[in-house]
Amino acid sequence: MSLWTGFTLYVSQDTYTFVPNKSEPGRQANKLVIDRHENALRLEPVVLGSEVPKHEKQFIVHGILGIISLHTSEFLVVITNRKRVAHILNSTIYLATDFRMLPVRSDANPAMLSHPIEKRLLSLVKESLYSGPLYFSYEFDLTSNLQRQVQQSASSMGAGVPLWKRADERFFWNAHLQGRFVKHSERYPNEDLSPFIMPVMFGFLEVKLARIENRSFVLGLIARRSRHRAGTRYFSRGVDDSGNVSNFNETEQFVLLDPPSLQPPQEIEDIEGLIRMSFVQTRGSVPVYWAEINNLRYKPDLLIPDDPRTLTSFEKHMSKQVSIYGKNYLVNLVNQKGYEKPVKEAYEGAVKFLDHPLVNYTYFDFHHECKGMKFDRVSRLVEHLENEGLTSHDFFSLDTVAAPRLQLQKSVVRTNCMDCLDRTNVVQTTLARWVLNDQLRSVGILQPNDCVENHPKFISLFRNIWSDHADVISKAYSGTGALKTDYTRTGKRSMEGILQDGINSLTRYTKNNFFDGQRQDAYDLITGAWDPQSDMPFVDTRPWGVRLMPWLLYLSIFFVLASVLLPGGEPLRPYRIDTGSVPTFAILWGLVALYAIYFIWQHGVEYVGWPQLNRPEHLIHYTGPGYYSSLRGRAGTPCDPKLLKKQQVAAKKLQ
Repeated sequence: MSLWTGFTLYVSQDTYTFVPNKSEPGRQANKLVIDRHENALRLEPVVLGSEVPKHEKQFIVHGILGIISLHTSEFLVVITNRKRVAHILNSTIYLATDFRMLPVRSDANPAMLSHPIEKRLLSLVKESLYSGPLYFSYEFDLTSNLQRQVQQSASSMGAGVPLWKRADERFFWNAHLQGRFVKHSERYPNEDLSPFIMPVMFGFLEVKLARIENRSFVLGLIARRSRHRAGTRYFSRGVDDSGNVSNFNETEQFVLLDPPSLQPPQEIEDIEGLIRMSFVQTRGSVPVYWAEINNLRYKPDLLIPDDPRTLTSFEKHMSKQVSIYGKNYLVNLVNQKGYEKPVKEAYEGAVKFLDHPLVNYTYFDFHHECKGMKFDRVSRLVEHLENEGLTSHDFFSLDTVAAPRLQLQKSVVRTNCMDCLDRTNVVQTTLARWVLNDQLRSVGILQPNDCVENHPKFISLFRNIWSDHADVISKAYSGTGALKTDYTRTGKRSMEGILQDGINSLTRYTKNNFFDGQRQDAYDLITGAWDPQSDMPFVDTRPWGVRLMPWLLYLSIFFVLASVLLPGGEPLRPYRIDTGSVPTFAILWGLVALYAIYFIWQHGVEYVGWPQLNRPEHLIHYTGPGYYSSLRGRAGTPCDPKLLKKQQVAAKKLQ
């Protein structure tokens, strides 16, 4: 049951009516009606020559993202503009570029929509929609890699099964929004809404026409971001009770080509993809319970609680990965010294306890091995993985010419560093290039002793695709582009790249401490991790003195600048006593500013822009057993080191 490829939406006070734009021979066209009084869904046949539904306005809709329930009303979310970005296997891929949110309730009015909580939630939904690259197709299952699609076509999940049922639920980004449509279809089989349920993928997609030695082919890269435990850099770490980890991405590099006997293609659309190959890698946060507590320092406090659920959750995660991908080669890139060392040890302890025959663990000290920006030494990691059993021949391949030949990828490399961003990108790019050489040799594009590095135009295209991929994943998680992408793009480090990394690091610090809370709220709302019907946003309960301090700082800075910069200090002359060239007034307010800065620094956790929907209070004020790197910026909180020490002394006296 295929999707309708667009609708005219008729809006009235009573209903929203979606009428498919195109009819298909032999297929009954149905219109979807949303009754705004009854808050009900129904299908009605489209009768040729029938009158247009009564409406106040109408517009074209390219897809329905779903319905989201907020504080006072449900809202219908639709795609109103799109951009064609790729063509894969006779299917067109689009990027959603504009959206509309329409209140479902017929009695929705400006007063209701301006309710402070509703207004806040609406802004979060819009931020999520416009900040993330959302891709969709009416024919191609973007949520599933090529191997999974082939396996489904050979099973009961093949042709005729609706796209949303075939989708990989991990990467079905709008699954929460489509919940009402899915439940209606399951409850009323005669009113199946599947032609209106369109899965959307959050991630990265780039497809290029490549050429080596007069042979043209398609090189594509897709990164699929999991909707489970989606979040931002410091507010989403580790694993949850279901075995889902933060920042989990499946990255698929694929090659599509036709036999050389066919006419040389001039455009991507000319390639049928009779021969298909792909290589899948994954990345994800270290799958144990751990967190980093922001406190306005450049490095947050590291926390690894002694959580009894750790081993069970780790086992769930790895069992799921093995069931999906086969053997897992775990590549851990965190540092083995200093701040990151406890994360490495916690990960290794869980791996040792699991002792799974299909889980192979490799530690690679990236910063030590690649010291001096010698990232080419990642080849040592590849050699080690080869010795452990990984082979460049292990990729998906389907040759549909003559007798179909199928080869399945039977293992996957799961790479992580602390953020699963910068170091991970370098390693994944190296592995992708290593396998791509073998893929192109297998179809005769490269000779047995040749490699893509010998073809400057192609290797430049390859590096730029992987650098674009790195930037998109990094922006979704950390708020900035990836670090070290100058190496990914050019194969070497440059001073310009180092300078850009410094700017990105500073930007990350600012966003991660003051702005990521809102982005985390947006993710939690759109994926259903926070329920607006049962929960309320966090209310600021900080003491008035704590809330006042930033304003005192701003005021003191203003007075210092005014007393120094105003000509002759005329407006402040009644209060001015010169001490050399510096007015006493400026000195006094300068001291106030220093006190305010000291106070804010000591109470750092109180000034972080924490998420307000799922605020991690249990982590911010955690005082249970486990590892703490430190407890900075917590003056006056339950885990203030001074207060904890007093409690320990009091407890000893009672004993």
